[in-house]
Amino acid sequence: MYPILFQIGPLTVYSFGTLMALAALSAGWVVWLELKRYRYNPDIASTMIFAAAVGGLVGARLLFVFEEWNNFIQSPRDFIFTGAGFTWYGGMLGGALAVTWVVRRKGIPWLKAADISAPALALAYGVGRIGCHIAGDGDWGIVSDVPWAVAYTNAIIGWVHPITGLPYPPGVRVHPTSVYETIESAIVFGILWPLRKKGYPDGTIFSLYLILAGLARFGVEFWRINPAVGLGMTEAQWFSLILALLGCYLYNVRSSLASKVN
Repeated sequence: MYPILFQIGPLTVYSFGTLMALAALSAGWVVWLELKRYRYNPDIASTMIFAAAVGGLVGARLLFVFEEWNNFIQSPRDFIFTGAGFTWYGGMLGGALAVTWVVRRKGIPWLKAADISAPALALAYGVGRIGCHIAGDGDWGIVSDVPWAVAYTNAIIGWVHPITGLPYPPGVRVHPTSVYETIESAIVFGILWPLRKKGYPDGTIFSLYLILAGLARFGVEFWRINPAVGLGMTEAQWFSLILALLGCYLYNVRSSLASKVN
């Protein structure tokens, strides 16, 4: 793994931060194209991405603190002044709320803005997961002997079990689940991108994103190292299931309205 891409004097360029920046840029590019296609000011894209980044970081940290509340109470400083400790679904909710504030101020209907953002979310998530893989931030999976299994021996968190913190014995390899998620995200983007021009009712593309992304994360959790929290499912699987069901509901509602209009 390569947590550090290169160093020039005192300047250190980290792979994770670089890929996160590329993820934001790729999302901004897609949103810019879609805003222009819908005849909105494409420069709003940068504001939306900035809001998503700030809201996402805040939401991701808040949900993580909520999950680790007992530890947070004992040592809040360790949770506030650290670069670790973020939860994806908290980031998604925080980012969504921040972008909602922006698009309402700009007069863009929420469902249309959601459709504009959906392909960008899929693309950015996939690019970001490449950063997770290169840096070795602990998002890998369970021990495996499949031909493509990986040993994250130079991981940024150390080559240790993400939950127990115990070092892996020599020769152990694991499922590169961040790579799996990158592939899944590419598939989701590949499905949504051509569908966006089919003239579906507002909210349809976003509902499909919720379904596809939810099912993708639900599936990959079977190879991830996350504890079950209820009925044998992890927290991420529960969130994924809720989002997929929400997407199904939204899709049915929008389809029903379209059929009535026709």
